[in-house]
Amino acid sequence: MQKELISNDIQLDSSGKLIHLLGLEGLSKQHLTHILDVADGLIDDKGNLKKSKALDDMSIANLFFEPSTRTRNTFEIAGKRTSANIINVDLANSATKKNESLLDTMHTLKAMQIDMFVIRHKQSGLPHYVAENIGNTAILNAGDGVNAHPTQALLDMLTIRQHKHHFKGLSVAIVGDILHSRVAHSGIQALKTLGTKDIRLVAPKGLQYNAKPCEAVQCFDTIQAGLEGCDVVMMLRLQKERMLDIPNEQDYFEHYGLTPERLALAKPDAIVMHPGPINRGVEIDSSVADSEQSVILQQVTNGIAVRMAVMAILAGKL
Repeated sequence: MQKELISNDIQLDSSGKLIHLLGLEGLSKQHLTHILDVADGLIDDKGNLKKSKALDDMSIANLFFEPSTRTRNTFEIAGKRTSANIINVDLANSATKKNESLLDTMHTLKAMQIDMFVIRHKQSGLPHYVAENIGNTAILNAGDGVNAHPTQALLDMLTIRQHKHHFKGLSVAIVGDILHSRVAHSGIQALKTLGTKDIRLVAPKGLQYNAKPCEAVQCFDTIQAGLEGCDVVMMLRLQKERMLDIPNEQDYFEHYGLTPERLALAKPDAIVMHPGPINRGVEIDSSVADSEQSVILQQVTNGIAVRMAVMAILAGKL
């Protein structure tokens, strides 16, 4: 797994204020907690999202160079719920298809008075590269290669906090294709920063995280051992688009799929998470995905709140 290609100085201004969100490495517990607190405040007592006028004077461009349903749509909804003008750039018919460089395209959009760019790209580090070369415009990473997916990690942390109320003392099992997962990479970083000491990474050897001895993670090659007594089970999608050798799905489910019997090894009040899209019968049994312990749909709602919060914070509104 690649190290997040970010540096503190490009994400933060001289006073320590967040001006880009490219990854979570280097951000403090206070930074993450502030985002979670703001996002939590955007959800009412019934679990409904509030509306805000925080960005009514701003234009935000979504540039998704990779397919996306949840992330793209929740970013668009988040922008609209904060009253921003949202532009979904038609990349299939954009000037980048006419050999215009990405930076020239970005400079052109900036000249159209765009205040913030939301970028998803298959190349690790691409949002960081843009942030270094496009001044005075906030860059928000919506997922880059196998590197980072900071807002997904933050919405996962918000979901965990809503159910468990704290991070210290929790046992969190992350199960699946950890090697190729930017969700896992950012999630591990967020959990460490927020104080979780028992982080369990469960994967076949070919998909496991290359942990260093000094890192606060435990690696398991059997799901039974990894789930024993844990508080949170975070399942991952098989990243087939990034694999050279794709596992046999039936064999994978037999050894690493989350079934009711395997979930019973965790604590009775353990929650089940998945970033989506869900491959039922491959990563998770339908009866588990739809069970009372599943918080998968709550994650989607929380994704809107977190993205609303991040946009407002980067804009200097909160």
